[in-house]
Amino acid sequence: MKGPSGLEEAQRPSSDIHVFASNCTLHGLGHVFRPGGLTLRRGLWASAMLLSLAAFLYQVEERVRYYGEFHHETVLDERESDRLTFPAVTLCNINPLRRSRLTPNDLHWAGPALLGLDPAEHTAFLRTLGRPPAPPGFMPSPTFDMAQLYARAGHSLEDMLLDCHYRGEPCGPENFTVTFTRMGQCYTFNSGAGGAQLLTTSKGGAGNGLDILLDVQQEEYLPVWKPTDDTPFEVGIRVQIHSQEEPPVIDQLGFGAAPGYQTFVSCQKQQLSFLPPPWGDCSSASVDPDFEEPSDLLGAPSPSSNPSPPYSLMGCRMACEARFVARKCGCRMMHMPGKDVGSGAQDPETCACPNPCAITRYAKELSMVRLPSRAAARYLARKFNRSEAYIAENVLALDIFFEALNYETVDQKKAYEMSELLGDIGGQMGLFIGASLLTVLEILDFLCEVFQDRVLGYFWNRRRSQRHSSTNLLQEGLAGRGTRVPHLSLGHRPPTSPCAVTKTLSASHRTC
Repeated sequence: MKGPSGLEEAQRPSSDIHVFASNCTLHGLGHVFRPGGLTLRRGLWASAMLLSLAAFLYQVEERVRYYGEFHHETVLDERESDRLTFPAVTLCNINPLRRSRLTPNDLHWAGPALLGLDPAEHTAFLRTLGRPPAPPGFMPSPTFDMAQLYARAGHSLEDMLLDCHYRGEPCGPENFTVTFTRMGQCYTFNSGAGGAQLLTTSKGGAGNGLDILLDVQQEEYLPVWKPTDDTPFEVGIRVQIHSQEEPPVIDQLGFGAAPGYQTFVSCQKQQLSFLPPPWGDCSSASVDPDFEEPSDLLGAPSPSSNPSPPYSLMGCRMACEARFVARKCGCRMMHMPGKDVGSGAQDPETCACPNPCAITRYAKELSMVRLPSRAAARYLARKFNRSEAYIAENVLALDIFFEALNYETVDQKKAYEMSELLGDIGGQMGLFIGASLLTVLEILDFLCEVFQDRVLGYFWNRRRSQRHSSTNLLQEGLAGRGTRVPHLSLGHRPPTSPCAVTKTLSASHRTC
């Protein structure tokens, strides 16, 4: 039969949970753990608590799973600006080489690739160009540079550019940068190359951008000898409007401007931003960071090339193509990074180019009018010392401007933030079980108190009992030898229960 102290210790766990339940802010817990036996009311409250807890955990699992799917949404907005940076404008003559500049040595090296000529057809082709055939005993040069061929035989901007104005101020060839593309030697206005300051505009509408007058030099066009994949049948120029960070891919993204017309190009700036993984698939890594050049074949890179250009979709594709060609052929095409020339095709399976995290694009609207009018034909012919027929067949005007000083932003945003997840969990917690973050802390505090009383108190009392036993043995041994032991207040004490070491929850009436 247990004494009063044993009975108190047996009832203690029940009293602890009763005190905790009656003072805890968790709704319904006090109705479940109340003094007395099991009743129908306590059973109903327990069932309601379990059902609410199950519903709460289900909602939390669904919200956490939705957050783990990393959804995103797209937000479109239009913003105003008092000044916009003018885009880069790249121009290419559709005809890559001038017929008057080709030599037998050019045909020997570049004829098969560019014109589809067989060696036996060189003499007939030169005759068609009005050029003398190769002299007897002709020996081609031991080396050949395609970039030098395009620089020498391509259309010169000094010859094509008849007039140039930017926002009413005169400009010239010095405002353009030479750029090599698949179409040969091209020219870029406002490229920002070499750290040049980018041009801006504070007005929209025609006349507040780039106005140029070009001569396409149709008499220099090469004859169509054999139709190939790259044989041009058109006349005019190709134009691409792009940001300064993006390399021109004018053969794919450029639009045409025909002689005999004035082409108006109304632009609107668009800024697109995408999210990186896991919400999206954009990338901001530098272009082709792991590319290794075969230095013995390609030589040193071009001094003007940027060692780590900003990431762009077209730049990534060009780097992938350059890597593929260099590994297959040990050389590169002239428009690729580097300076040597090669031939090859892009292998789409070797490259995966995600969207950059930030893109600047320019939406365009084109309109055209005839050029020149009858009233202006004689004036233009006299001004440029050409015939009226030549003006009508070779001269074109291009007017590029901003429609207005506003721009569109297209932003990817996280559809579900961490703060929203915590807010949803807190709302479900309050709705189903009437708890909050402080309630969780109350439960943890109660568990810590129980651990301290039950576990730590047990080991503490066991250690005191061992110390007490060793002291008694020492006293008995000294007494047997007749040695007087001073009083150390270590006499026999009754065992101390865990409740005596630390205050009980029921005695201290501590709340959770």
